[in-house]
Amino acid sequence: MVLESSLTIWYDGSMTEQNVKYSKRAVFIPGEQKKFLENMENTLGINTKGLAILVSVHVRSVNDWEREKFSIPFSVVQRLCQKAGASLPKNIVVKDPFWYTLEGAKRAWKVVTKKYGKIPLDEEYRKKKWYEWWEKEGRFKKHPIINVFSPIDFPRRSTELAELVGILLGDGGITSSQITITLHKKDDRKFALYVQGLIKDLFSIAPSLYRRENTVSVVISRAKIVKFFNNMGIPIGGKVRQQTDVPLWIKRSTKFTKFCLRGLFNTDGCFYVDKHRYKDKIYLNAGMNFTNRSLPILQFFKSCLERLGFHPTQNTKFSISLRKEKEIIRYFHEIRSSNPKHLDKFEHYFNIIRGGVG
Repeated sequence: MVLESSLTIWYDGSMTEQNVKYSKRAVFIPGEQKKFLENMENTLGINTKGLAILVSVHVRSVNDWEREKFSIPFSVVQRLCQKAGASLPKNIVVKDPFWYTLEGAKRAWKVVTKKYGKIPLDEEYRKKKWYEWWEKEGRFKKHPIINVFSPIDFPRRSTELAELVGILLGDGGITSSQITITLHKKDDRKFALYVQGLIKDLFSIAPSLYRRENTVSVVISRAKIVKFFNNMGIPIGGKVRQQTDVPLWIKRSTKFTKFCLRGLFNTDGCFYVDKHRYKDKIYLNAGMNFTNRSLPILQFFKSCLERLGFHPTQNTKFSISLRKEKEIIRYFHEIRSSNPKHLDKFEHYFNIIRGGVG
């Protein structure tokens, strides 16, 4: 059903500008309202903002119409068709303002009379009957929206799960009911989609993406998945304060270790190029750096690289580096990265600047 708004429209069907607070509504078949607006924008050569200016409403109102959250005032449909030189749509029904309130009232009357036996005029009587209904029936019912969740597939130990653990230990945070992986909105845009897909493949649920000014967050709002990681040894709360460590099942497997390293570097690592001048000549050198303020995680990253034959150096208390270019190339060939920003920088340096040695 298309919901309604109480927008103030500043014109009527005759196109004269006047304050018409309650306008008739044009109710489209589901899906057709969006098509109508897109067709008008294409015909008139304007975007959503331009359409909003044309019909004198806020751009949010047009966005709501395009999402079919609200029906369109009939006067707006008339104005757009006149401007575009088009006929009025044939698949609409023109309804009076607040036509939906009568339907809503009828439904509410049926619900209330079913629950209380009549329309309660006595507030104490209403509370009493509601309590009786709640104790006998209401508290045992599942809400049709908020209590219905898609089933979760809990994965076995795998390279994909090991990589997700590394990502979570890098840029993740856990509360009692949510897991949030917070990334850079621009630099990690593609990687956020990768993480979303990885979680969906592992647990058969689609996490949400929330974009803010400078960040994009991948969010899982499922307490059972929080418990799944808790049981693995990843606690609720700050990793730094609790000095969280990598789960033992990953440490005991070289294969899982490599993928956990990949996940950690995906989030808390960077590939960079040093530039310095010597005797009027510029020299470039590539480097890799990993930073994490949980010392057990940092030690895991360093010791695993050493066991795999790399020679990392510890620059500060919280950072590890690889500076030998042959080892950096080997790292990207053997362990790799799933974050496009790291791969792009690596390939640009070694394949373009250095002539394909990568």
